Amino acid sequence: MNWKKLSKKIAAGILGLTLIFNLSAAQAEPSQSTEKNSDAPKVSASKKIVINSASRILALYVNDKKVAIYPLGLGKVSTPTPTGYYRILEKAINPTWIDPSDPEYEVPSGPNNPLGYRWMQIKGNYGIHGTNKPDSIGYYVSNGCIRMYEKDVEALYNAVEVDTPVEITYNRVVVEKAPDENIVYYIYPDGYGWQDLKVDDVNKWLEPYGVAAFESDADIAEKIKASDGNPTYIGKPYNIELNGKILPQVELNGRIFVSRAVIRENITYLPAVPLAVALNTKVEWRASESTLKTQYGEVTGYEKKKQIYLNADDAMLLFNIDGGLQSVSKNPDDGKVFKLRTVTPPTIEIETPPVTPPTEIEKPKVDEPAKPKVEEKPKVDDKKSKVEDKTKTEDKVKPGDKKRSADEKTTSNNNRRRANEKLDDANKIDDIDDLKVEVPEPFK
Repeated sequence: MNWKKLSKKIAAGILGLTLIFNLSAAQAEPSQSTEKNSDAPKVSASKKIVINSASRILALYVNDKKVAIYPLGLGKVSTPTPTGYYRILEKAINPTWIDPSDPEYEVPSGPNNPLGYRWMQIKGNYGIHGTNKPDSIGYYVSNGCIRMYEKDVEALYNAVEVDTPVEITYNRVVVEKAPDENIVYYIYPDGYGWQDLKVDDVNKWLEPYGVAAFESDADIAEKIKASDGNPTYIGKPYNIELNGKILPQVELNGRIFVSRAVIRENITYLPAVPLAVALNTKVEWRASESTLKTQYGEVTGYEKKKQIYLNADDAMLLFNIDGGLQSVSKNPDDGKVFKLRTVTPPTIEIETPPVTPPTEIEKPKVDEPAKPKVEEKPKVDDKKSKVEDKTKTEDKVKPGDKKRSADEKTTSNNNRRRANEKLDDANKIDDIDDLKVEVPEPFK
């Protein structure tokens, strides 16, 4: 009995796929080598392989920075590539392939080998390898393994070590920051039928980046419908530093107001509500006019999915603040921040010229005119004058005139008496304002 072939059959029956390395120097086969987990040193988490089965893309990260991406061919719908967290257990150059359905059928390393020229085991008979069918890359075609173009798998093989972490996910939505700091997102087709996407699902992916308000629900719905994996660039978000402190998001009436500045189409948008709260400034939003108003001024506002923004160029007029985008440090990898500060009006000192009090002007002397002299009248004896006047008057009055004068005097006295009686009655009710008092004829 050929114990060597029997052992191969047993191994193939257990694993379904076994790598056999021909150690015979007589055969004209390429040299073969392996690296196993037990013999390899542990590596740090600075390197990581991330595979997204929905996008069919493998990304290599070094120190959390994506340094390379490669297209993949993955498992069929009936034999999908498993998701989970793994490690590279073994590496091999020029592996031999054994047909899982017929363990006695072997294919040595070469152009006809389905594994290509590199193999990296991650779990059981699952691994990352090359392929002799490059046109299968980008499709769901394998028994669960991860196929790569030969040049790609060789580059990856040289870049990683045994124990490098491998993360396999299935995410139809991918959001990332591009090298120019733009947030870009992709939506891929549901190849395995595992993930039914809704608009709210995409919004949740975008929210942590602070740009969800800048992609309308209608645009997201169209992108889900297309599911073509093409990139959509939204904008460049930055944290805001206001007067030396990072601006936090604000929750008002059950609504979250994001606190990041977003640069989109050459306009820098600043979040109005978080700034107003931090500055303790009352702001009025007039939706019908699309305006924002504070005690300082009034500017155009922008409502985006219930978030209110203003143009950074108007920040001075609306909030009395000014600033711009600055690097966090000299290291460009540390990123940038939008720094704002309250502007204090400069104190202007106005020099007042000394005021000299006016000199008192002496009034010119004016000679007063002399008062005219009043000639004194000669003194006359009053008693003698009155007697003389009476004598002269009596001499002129005739006897008949004396009788008429007496009668007129009597009548005049009677009229005077009746008028006085009426005046006495009127004085008794003089407290009535609208009372009209008639004056007798003789007193008019």
